[in-house]
Amino acid sequence: MVLHGNKGSTFSMQQLVFRTQSLAHSFVSSSILVIITLCSFSFLLQINCVTFPLPGEGPEQQLLKPDEWSYCDYFWTDKKDPQGTTSLPGFEVLLQKQLKGKQMQKEMSEFIHERIKIEEEYAKNLSKLSLSPLAAQEEGTLGEAWTQLKKSLHDEAEVHLKFSNKLHSEVEKPLLTFRGDNFKKDLKKYDHHIADLRKQLASRYASVEKARKALADRQKDLEVKTQQLEIKLSNKTEEDIKKARRKSTQAGDDLMRCVDLYNQTQSKWFEEMVTTSMELEKLEVERIEWIQQHLRQYTTLRHETDMFNQSTVEPVDQLLQNVDPAKDRELWVKENNTGEVRPVDMDI
Repeated sequence: MVLHGNKGSTFSMQQLVFRTQSLAHSFVSSSILVIITLCSFSFLLQINCVTFPLPGEGPEQQLLKPDEWSYCDYFWTDKKDPQGTTSLPGFEVLLQKQLKGKQMQKEMSEFIHERIKIEEEYAKNLSKLSLSPLAAQEEGTLGEAWTQLKKSLHDEAEVHLKFSNKLHSEVEKPLLTFRGDNFKKDLKKYDHHIADLRKQLASRYASVEKARKALADRQKDLEVKTQQLEIKLSNKTEEDIKKARRKSTQAGDDLMRCVDLYNQTQSKWFEEMVTTSMELEKLEVERIEWIQQHLRQYTTLRHETDMFNQSTVEPVDQLLQNVDPAKDRELWVKENNTGEVRPVDMDI
């Protein structure tokens, strides 16, 4: 592990321990205090047991997937809730996005279902209206056009009924069944896996803090004994310093080991975060493309319905063009005339 001081100087943990030994041997207490300060890790930022560089410290980090706004680049820190009392891990934010997407997909399916009900009711009413006896006694070419218009309602009802059936099978059902109950179970597996790694990381961080405190205590003890030797308060001080130096060295080794284990755990968590967030990103892309595909199918069916509806009124248009008032008058007169001989003047 490499430690960076406030003025840009760099120390490895081995160098810290070596310097501790050297300074203890030379009994320079002021330098020991400097080491304790360096071990405070003030150059790093810990947020919920995850280590981040301070702003402006160290080399500039590059995005893993530049210009893609990828999940793996933007969800490393925890998010405060609106009240600021608790924090939500970045991975939980990604999981919530998945759950919200599942809910949106369900609501879209419900919306299409309501659309289907409207189509079915419309088709039912059109079919019923087509059987109406209203104006059934209209005659001639106008009567033929009127009869065809009522028939077109029945044909249109069939078109809308077929549209509703296709909406159910080609839009509503796919939206409803896309990623069934197992999807939430899979999300829970992701959640538990990442949460377990965070718990391990928190445990490792606690060990680092404990080891750091132990090193600080050992260094302080070494400083006290060094001061006692300088003023010759005890004949056993030199032997005590040797023991304190060994304990301080051991404490430094323990801290190095704890930091190494912490870094290994954080590295594992980092790798799993990248892999899993990329998987969630892929799932979200699939969800959006799936919905896009089936909403396009909706518009295709809607265009087809308009085309079929148009075909139902074309015969009506043709018959309306053939409506001939003169012909209708001829037909009606032929069937209903009461005689073509006109009256004449009375002759005396």
